[in-house]
Amino acid sequence: MDIGDVQEVTAGDCSDLYYVDTGMYETAEYGAVYVLDDDRPAVVDTGIGTNYERILDALETVGIDREELEVIAVTHVHLDHAGGAGYLADACPNADVYVPSVGASHLVDPTRLVEGTKAAVGDQWEFYAEPKPVPEDRLVEIEGGDAIDLGTHELRVHEAPGHAPHQVVFSDPANDAVFTADAAGIWVPSLERIRETSPPSQFDLDGCLADLETIAEIDPDVLCYPHFGPREVGDDLESVLEEYERVLTRWVGEVEAAREELADDDAVIEALSRETDVDAVWGERKARAETAMNVRGVLGYLDYRDR
Repeated sequence: MDIGDVQEVTAGDCSDLYYVDTGMYETAEYGAVYVLDDDRPAVVDTGIGTNYERILDALETVGIDREELEVIAVTHVHLDHAGGAGYLADACPNADVYVPSVGASHLVDPTRLVEGTKAAVGDQWEFYAEPKPVPEDRLVEIEGGDAIDLGTHELRVHEAPGHAPHQVVFSDPANDAVFTADAAGIWVPSLERIRETSPPSQFDLDGCLADLETIAEIDPDVLCYPHFGPREVGDDLESVLEEYERVLTRWVGEVEAAREELADDDAVIEALSRETDVDAVWGERKARAETAMNVRGVLGYLDYRDR
């Protein structure tokens, strides 16, 4: 799938569902935004704001006018998921932004969100657009147990705070699908592998493992990863979630062992970011930057745990 491509989701029994490769970090098959074509059309997540026009183009491709979009649903307020919310709200005047209540204030005033993102992503910030504030009267705060009615489909809200306290996942019962946010890891379709995501500063291992239990209880047939793309799991859901549990637990163990061996966090980051194995997929710069960010997140978690 190339940057800017729009594809219909045909996994499982999905209908009315599409996704676009937003070209996040100028990398193909890394950032996806989903479009639900229903009585109340919706997008799920918004990317980093850069090249948000690709989402508008996707709406046009699907046959949804900008004025027809009613729901902009963000799984959490990290800027790779919510950075485009203000831009889309500005371009789509009849759409409200549905956001977990814990993080809603950061979309009205993104100042602290920008500061935290710059600290987390380092020189990757050059790929971001400065987020536009979302007008407060365009925000709809959501919590676990809520449901966003779209017509044939609805987005049911399930709290999933392990990756970040403001994260939720959305289930779509009509499609037997879950929009996973970052709760189920990063799916690399070209490798058919799942990778860890553990960015600073609020990563919590136990919380992430509990989020996998939340997805297991929903028991979907399809997982819609923002990183990257739909994945039909069917009866293999349990093994898929167990695989990510192993990946994430092993990853935290690797970072902890490296810290014990090297006794210098900068050396840990440097050593582990050299060992990345997705250079051929994302390019060396993005692959190493992603790994370094995930190392920093685990180091922060270890500090918090040991206190």
